[in-house]
Amino acid sequence: MTEAVAVRNSPLHQVHTQLGAAFEARDGWLEPSAYGDVLREYAAVRERGAGLIDLTSTGRLKVSGSEAIQFLNGLITNDVKELAENSWMPAVFPNAQGRLIASVRVIRLPDEESPVFILDTEAATHQAIFKLVERFTLAGDFRVHDLTETTALISLQGKQAIQIAGTVLGDGVDEVKDEGARVVDWNGTRVVIIRATHTSEDGFDLLIESAGSKDLWNAFMKEGAWPVGFTALEMLRIEAGIPRYRVDIDETLVVSETNLDDAVSFTKGCYIGQEIIARIKYRGHVAKKLTGVTFEKATKIEPGGKVLSSDDKEAGRLTSVTYSPHLGRTVALGILKYQYLEPGTVVKIESGEVSAVVSDLPFIKGR
Repeated sequence: MTEAVAVRNSPLHQVHTQLGAAFEARDGWLEPSAYGDVLREYAAVRERGAGLIDLTSTGRLKVSGSEAIQFLNGLITNDVKELAENSWMPAVFPNAQGRLIASVRVIRLPDEESPVFILDTEAATHQAIFKLVERFTLAGDFRVHDLTETTALISLQGKQAIQIAGTVLGDGVDEVKDEGARVVDWNGTRVVIIRATHTSEDGFDLLIESAGSKDLWNAFMKEGAWPVGFTALEMLRIEAGIPRYRVDIDETLVVSETNLDDAVSFTKGCYIGQEIIARIKYRGHVAKKLTGVTFEKATKIEPGGKVLSSDDKEAGRLTSVTYSPHLGRTVALGILKYQYLEPGTVVKIESGEVSAVVSDLPFIKGR
């Protein structure tokens, strides 16, 4: 018999049920896939108003201690020493071969007795990063606490996100700049406001204790935010050119091949895997890389499809595919060989030999 895998629910599960959500198990969590009208959910973010997304399934680790900066800097690709309080940066955990372990967001909160960080991971890499970072707590003043079970993460995305967030959370929301963060008190509950996008539109992520998450969710809905499930979020994610672990990127890729260039500092000095990542930048080029592929119209193509050059040579494979309502055509993410990465390169998909064009990412710049 196959052993049953435990599936966790968000503290907002009852709210999603009351809203008529259909659910889907993914990465160990039961998540709302849709609330009845996927295109309406998509439009709430891309065309009007704002969408409300439950991102609680992502992992959240609190890292603190007088040696937190030193230890983190030896483990990730970006430079924690340069990260100011109330701001965040993208980063990658590589292994000794420079290959991807996880893509994360490093948020620096106001210092307490020592520097305090939140590592925001994907659900698929949460446990791997927790185990990796926890090992170093025995080596110095470096503490790790998993906040995932006791907190919720709510995202507000769309053209009206700043107005709705300001109405609910009060003055000062508009002062949180891109890649900024701020801790506020909301109805007696501590909320970390993180300005970030998952969709190419303006947005805020709100980190809050689980007990207060329903009230915050309902307050946003009262101001006109529309619930968005992961089916619509996938469409928005792909349009924004954001890769997902185990879908578009994984441990088989060197960090330089993941298109996560903003997550790498080439001036910070040594970290695990640094030599290989630097060598690719300064002495050569990637063998392959994540990029965009655009089709002329709506086209039925499955992820995993083999990409061929115009003269039938193997060029790569598709990883994520969606129809873009905003562009009126199918778009995809894919891993392509170096010689086919130039935008405008004509390629075709082996199944049906449908033609397509290599494109820069993101497909939609939004804000």
